[in-house]
Amino acid sequence: MAAPDFAADPALALVRQDSRVDWVRLRTLLVLRWLAIGGQTLAVVVAAFYMGLQVQIGLCFLAIGASVVSNLVAMSIFPENQRLSDRDAMLTLLFDLSQLAFLLFLTGGLNNPFSLLILAPVTISATALTLRSTMILGLLAVFLISCLALWHLPLTTLSGEVLQLPGLFIFGFWFAIVIGIFFLSAYARRIASETHRMSQALLATQMALAREQKLTDLGGVVAAAAHELGTPLATIKLVSTELLEELGDHPELAEDAALIRDQADRCRDILQSMGRAGKDDLHLRRAPFSTVVEEAAEPHADRGIALVYDFRAAPGGGDAPQPQIWRKPEVIHGLRNLVQNAVDFADQQVRIEGVWDDTMVRLRIIDDGTGFPPDLLGRLGDPFLRRRNRTTHDVRPGYEGMGLGLFIAKTLLERSGARVAFMNAADPFLTVEDRKGLSGALVEVVWPSEALVDATGPTSQPLGENQLIID
Repeated sequence: MAAPDFAADPALALVRQDSRVDWVRLRTLLVLRWLAIGGQTLAVVVAAFYMGLQVQIGLCFLAIGASVVSNLVAMSIFPENQRLSDRDAMLTLLFDLSQLAFLLFLTGGLNNPFSLLILAPVTISATALTLRSTMILGLLAVFLISCLALWHLPLTTLSGEVLQLPGLFIFGFWFAIVIGIFFLSAYARRIASETHRMSQALLATQMALAREQKLTDLGGVVAAAAHELGTPLATIKLVSTELLEELGDHPELAEDAALIRDQADRCRDILQSMGRAGKDDLHLRRAPFSTVVEEAAEPHADRGIALVYDFRAAPGGGDAPQPQIWRKPEVIHGLRNLVQNAVDFADQQVRIEGVWDDTMVRLRIIDDGTGFPPDLLGRLGDPFLRRRNRTTHDVRPGYEGMGLGLFIAKTLLERSGARVAFMNAADPFLTVEDRKGLSGALVEVVWPSEALVDATGPTSQPLGENQLIID
């Protein structure tokens, strides 16, 4: 079997993806930060008011307040299902690491047993971020721990007694934390990498099985076609040969008879070639942007809801030709799920708008229904999603959606390089008269050109001979 050609087959790019980007949801880090805020507040209150320690309460609560403010700002700006890029996640963990180090500086440095928590941000980075980000956080954690071992505000009781560990214990504690940073990071990263590789291997297996099934089905169809067409082709060749012999005095007619015989032989050879291995049609790998979108929406075109298409170059982009994009299965399946969701909740029509320029390709799917429920808008794209308010059933009786369709669509499209955003086309609390047809849900999908557009040029350029799927 030929080795998979990742460059020639964009669908196989799903298997080779190993970058750890957009793995962590902002909501996950915010929840962990809220837990840390609660624990830090409790520790400061207990130390100051119940254990009789002199603590810089004002500065401690200033550090804790910075975490509270950052959480509130993030919750007000970003949706709940926002996924962080590697850089953004690293900066978030860097803030948590610096805030914790400042609190430890105010409360005794390595004399404070909670200094062990410095391991948490680095371990999280090892499981979800790139090696570069993990190394940056790990080295910074070692630097901060080293500074805390030398410089910190001492822990003192109300009587003025200084609580200080012997220097040997401080060195041992520092050494243990440094070893823990590297060991736990390496351990967590190794486990996460193994899990990721197993997931990719299962995906590759599924794709191989799907391709094998495709070849099996293709072989059956070709064998049946060869069987059914064998007799007609043999008859055509026999008759054309006899005509060729009888038309010796008519060279112009004899030439046509010879052509018929040669074409019958060619049909036989094509059927035999396809029956041996099957061929991959290179022209089916890419198509105009509008063609791919219409192909994705086609299964839902006859469900009583009008699908209105509008494809054009972006304003200011001039007369940029429609891009030729790769017909990636994840793109087609993801868009099909989005169109299905729009058709399910539309009243009369679904509008599908495509816009492109030299740097991006954007698609918007808008229905004329009631729009997304406001209380779920920030969580759309998460699996197993249920509304607290069951009024959704009034819109589509019997519907028990769990958000899996949108989750699958969002995941597949993001794996293709897209950014997916869910919003409402108009305020859902307006009356029907005030909306004036602007109601409904709106899903926007944006790809950078390099992720979707075939850079080799228009489909009118020759692609070469179709290649055997198996050689």
